[in-house]
Amino acid sequence: MLDAIVFAISITLPNLILMGLGFMMQKRSVINPGFIEVASKMVFSYCLPCLLFFSVIKSDVDYAKQVNLLTAGLACTFALFILAELYAKFLVKDVADKGVFVQGVFRSNMAIMSLAVVSNAYGNEGLGIGAVYMGMLTIVYNILAVITLSRTMQSGGGFVHQAKDVLLHIIKNPLIIALVSAFGYKALALPELPKFAYKTGELLGAVALPLALICAGATLNVKSMLSLSGVSMQASIGRIVVAPLMAVAFGLAFSLAPIEMGVLFLMVASPAAAASYVMAKAMGGNDVLAANILGFTTVMSMLGMAVGMAMLRIMGLV
Repeated sequence: MLDAIVFAISITLPNLILMGLGFMMQKRSVINPGFIEVASKMVFSYCLPCLLFFSVIKSDVDYAKQVNLLTAGLACTFALFILAELYAKFLVKDVADKGVFVQGVFRSNMAIMSLAVVSNAYGNEGLGIGAVYMGMLTIVYNILAVITLSRTMQSGGGFVHQAKDVLLHIIKNPLIIALVSAFGYKALALPELPKFAYKTGELLGAVALPLALICAGATLNVKSMLSLSGVSMQASIGRIVVAPLMAVAFGLAFSLAPIEMGVLFLMVASPAAAASYVMAKAMGGNDVLAANILGFTTVMSMLGMAVGMAMLRIMGLV
């Protein structure tokens, strides 16, 4: 029991400390919104792609063996999406809230929160597996997001126009480009990169997760986070409680190995994705609701991930 608790704390506490540091720095005006915006773009466009690219090409992950994990992840994602859609159809009244609610339930923050905790828990091996999982599911997340938010689209081009726009963003997404490039590099068995390229990539990649977590902490709005509406609380419960339980259920159903179960749980149980706020605002959804869900789940999901991993460790599943 004590070993499981120490393990859970050791993989989540560093992230909470870094987020707390970002929150404190913002309150003391050490960093400002301009810095956060620039740093976030730097992480998204350069640091995180480097981390993912070199994590994949350096890993010894057998991609054929990850089919089971990826299938479980896809099944879990679609199950959460369908259940959230049914719940929203009958129990969420405002049209502008429906898509935001659904997105808050099924879409997790894999690129920053999940990868950081997976790295803490399993090192480079877990990071490689997590990068493959994230690469596949990111595209699915974006497609499902545009489907559920299409209720409130205000663009004259309608759904087809929005779908094309999202597809273009997927193709230009630096994370997707990095992952596809890494998969292609490994598949073609190209010559090993020179040492300076590895070193440069490792240095940039090492900046990604700490800086991203500091920026996430700096953007927390405590007032907004605590003033939860009914729909916001319902979506947060879906993200914090229902999603992790379903991840465990699908992990058991697909008989995942311990490391795969851990990766699936951490990928699904993380907070609502930061991109969910941006997408809701762009497509006419309730952006205030999206911000509330993001803020509340950012803090509470970290605690949920710690408790969940401790319980899974006690049961011998991770």
